[in-house]
Amino acid sequence: MARFRYKAASAAGDILEGEIEAPSRVVAVEGLRRKGHLPIRVEPLTGGTPSRSVRPAGRRSERLPPREIALLTRELATLLQAGLPLDRSLALILEMTEHPALRKFIERLMQSVRGGVSLAQALEPERHRLPAIYVGMVSAGEAGGSLAPVLARLADALEQAEKLKETVRSALAYPALVLLVATGSLVVLLTVVLPEFRPLFESSGAELPTSTAVLIAVGEGLSRYWWALALLVLVIGLAVSAHNRTPEGRLRRDRIVLDAPLLGDVVRKNEVARFCRTLGTLSGNGVPILEALRIAGDAVANQVIAEAIRALGQQLRRGERMAPHLAHSRIFPRMAVQLVQVGEESGELSQMLLRVSEIYDEEVKRSLQRMVSMLVPAITIGLGLLVAAIVATMLTAILGTYDLTM
Repeated sequence: MARFRYKAASAAGDILEGEIEAPSRVVAVEGLRRKGHLPIRVEPLTGGTPSRSVRPAGRRSERLPPREIALLTRELATLLQAGLPLDRSLALILEMTEHPALRKFIERLMQSVRGGVSLAQALEPERHRLPAIYVGMVSAGEAGGSLAPVLARLADALEQAEKLKETVRSALAYPALVLLVATGSLVVLLTVVLPEFRPLFESSGAELPTSTAVLIAVGEGLSRYWWALALLVLVIGLAVSAHNRTPEGRLRRDRIVLDAPLLGDVVRKNEVARFCRTLGTLSGNGVPILEALRIAGDAVANQVIAEAIRALGQQLRRGERMAPHLAHSRIFPRMAVQLVQVGEESGELSQMLLRVSEIYDEEVKRSLQRMVSMLVPAITIGLGLLVAAIVATMLTAILGTYDLTM
């Protein structure tokens, strides 16, 4: 039996804090709800010290592939809707699964379920390996007696999130390839082509123009000391990575990203779509709004936006509406704020949040298309101008040498 430290709101609106014993966090949350309390935070105690985070981050290698999780969820929903019991459904999925880590994951779930626990309780130890939305949705589905439909909606949400990720990757792949080829072409020109002209200039006895001498020196420097440049880039990369792993570094980096032209707009819309999809899916399937907001905040990658969501949770605990505080944060787009306000006033907040996510999914795709349509020509033109400047500089020096010899 584990112990959990909790913070909850009573039916009278008072904030309660204390400790509770339960086999898992899900059971602890359900126990608080049965007492008429609204759970705000439930954290496991380790050695008498509360954990700083409900959802362990986990190493990247421990995370299950999101695409495989979405497929597993879809298959489980289909089998449950067909009337098969949960353990039999898991056994059938295990027979069809080839991914080694996923097979071990399903085996652990199946053993726990056959041991008499619910699916949400079986998933609790695997929380750090799953999307933030997962365990909360399953718990709400089992509590409401509608696990199969909830799993189907969960699969829809996971598949939509993966489609958006794939759109982002595909859109950025071509500009990245063009930039890589352009950089490689420029390096070859500086390190291989330009140094071949030095003997010509030395034999003529002509004094090289400053621009030509600088270009040749840069090319020879890259040829001789490329390892030092690579080492410098590696050190800078490691230093930036270490800085970004600190809370202050992540916050500073994410703020710079949001303020960046073009990229900031895409990131903002992508995070808004993810937040609204997660919050709408959770709240629409019976998860309390405060818990749903916490999970949705964990699902957001940008720390600036996550901070705004955490501040929003404090306002909702006081019974205030969501839309005014979204507008006050000046992070969420105006259209999203207006649609959330309409959802709150009409009592259909979850449906409106899902609608906002659909709108901004499409906005992200269009923004990426516009960004790519601008980036590729910009890279091409920039490379062309650099090559033209280099060629013009070398031609000027060659013609000067030719005039000298004449």
